[in-house]
Amino acid sequence: MAPVPPGIRLLVSFNRDQWYRALTFALTFLLYTSFHLSRKPISIVKSELHRNCSSATELATVASSGSGHQEPSVSSLHTDVDCSWKPFDKSNYKQLLGAMDYSFLCAYAVGMYLSGIIGERLPIRLYLTVGMLTSGLFTCLFGLGYVYNIHNLTFYIVVQVANGLVQTTGWPSVVTCIGNWFGKGRRGLIMGLWNSHTSVGNILGSLIAGYWVSSNWGMSFIVPGLIIAAMGVVCFLFLIERKFSPLIGRLSEHASVLHQVSAKSWNGANGHTEVYLQYKDNKNQVYDTELLLPRDSMCVPLQPVVVVKSKSEPSAISFMGALRIPGVIEFSLSLLFAKLVSYTFLFWLPLYITKAAHLDAKRAGDLSTLFDVGGIVGGVLAGVTSDKLGKRASTCAVMLLLAAPMLYGFSMISEFGLGPTIGMLLVCGGLVNGPYALITTAVSADLGTHKSLKGNARALSTVTAIIDGTGSVGAAVGPLLAGLLSAGGWHRVFYMLMTADFLALLLLLRLVMKELTSSKSRPISAVE
Repeated sequence: MAPVPPGIRLLVSFNRDQWYRALTFALTFLLYTSFHLSRKPISIVKSELHRNCSSATELATVASSGSGHQEPSVSSLHTDVDCSWKPFDKSNYKQLLGAMDYSFLCAYAVGMYLSGIIGERLPIRLYLTVGMLTSGLFTCLFGLGYVYNIHNLTFYIVVQVANGLVQTTGWPSVVTCIGNWFGKGRRGLIMGLWNSHTSVGNILGSLIAGYWVSSNWGMSFIVPGLIIAAMGVVCFLFLIERKFSPLIGRLSEHASVLHQVSAKSWNGANGHTEVYLQYKDNKNQVYDTELLLPRDSMCVPLQPVVVVKSKSEPSAISFMGALRIPGVIEFSLSLLFAKLVSYTFLFWLPLYITKAAHLDAKRAGDLSTLFDVGGIVGGVLAGVTSDKLGKRASTCAVMLLLAAPMLYGFSMISEFGLGPTIGMLLVCGGLVNGPYALITTAVSADLGTHKSLKGNARALSTVTAIIDGTGSVGAAVGPLLAGLLSAGGWHRVFYMLMTADFLALLLLLRLVMKELTSSKSRPISAVE
């Protein structure tokens, strides 16, 4: 007999649950990558909505003077209008572009609180599918504004608000699926790796949007919109929300045998009636099964199986009930300030590098991706450390404590050349995004399966939504404050970021003290 190839031996060495777990990990990773992929185009297209028209104006002036006419031509009078997209061709274009950002972020923050509550009461697969399909629709609608020459600001604001609301279906749903399939033992490591979908989506979104931004910026939205809609169909077809019941698994395995078996009643001892199964030998048995299955006319007693069904399914947790879970309020408020710092870097880092390191916009944008690279490493490191020590809050606190002075160092060192800037970007990215990633993933999953819930699994989505929704408030406020403070100097922005880090640390002190005084060392011990 030919030997079994090693690759096949590897494949069959995994059981069904392990394959389903791997499928859930990969699928949810791709699903949320598509969410971030569809959010990124707006930051890329901004430069096209309002372009630098000075060169076009100069060309028009030269053409006018060369023709010998003293009065400017009609085309030169409307140069600014022609090279920018109405209504973003006005002098207040920064406020108008900012309004689109804040409309999305504010809608996302408000909608997140409702999303978790709704998600607990609906099948996750269907809820996430509808959210992705509608998100794809609104993303495409924004791009269709270019195709149909729409210049109404209200149209773009309404589309952004609607997209922000429907995108809230994503995070609670995918975290709930991951939390259902992966236990607490290595949850920090697994979710640290899994959370890199944020950076992957941002990178892919930038590449896709950048490909069409100069020639047809509408396609920069339409293509990502079609991608997230297609992933919504994939979600509907393949997403497995939670593990199957072991009883159901065993019954399904024996279904192929039981349908070949007929039941007979026999008078047993003491007058009891017993049920026997007779195997119908319709074809010759192979050697592998003839020792396990009875031959024709043989009867074997069937062990009765009693399925105990609870009177009612545990109800979904209420908003106030989720807030009463120990640790939810502290981690939510801490994430508000941690996410404020992270999103301020997301929106303002390229511009700061341009001013501080004296680089052009393209090189500054490329350099800013190192912050995301550091964030991936920081998220994994935070997860591994918290798994090993069994102390989620303490891990976040240490990283927040180190992040504040590093932010000050970055504001100083970034003026001394490219090398120090690269190093500080990686370090700051890891220390800033590490706690943010840990709280939104492993901590949310831990709190959603807290022992005070007494086995009620219908709380994970609500808890995740509360934590990330509160963090999204900081995500909306941070860039706004940075825009106001930067007018007085970048040092004010960094003081604001350091203050936010210290406040995030302060809000975790009670949980840190509880972890340090606890004699047990297991994941999220401070909130159990």
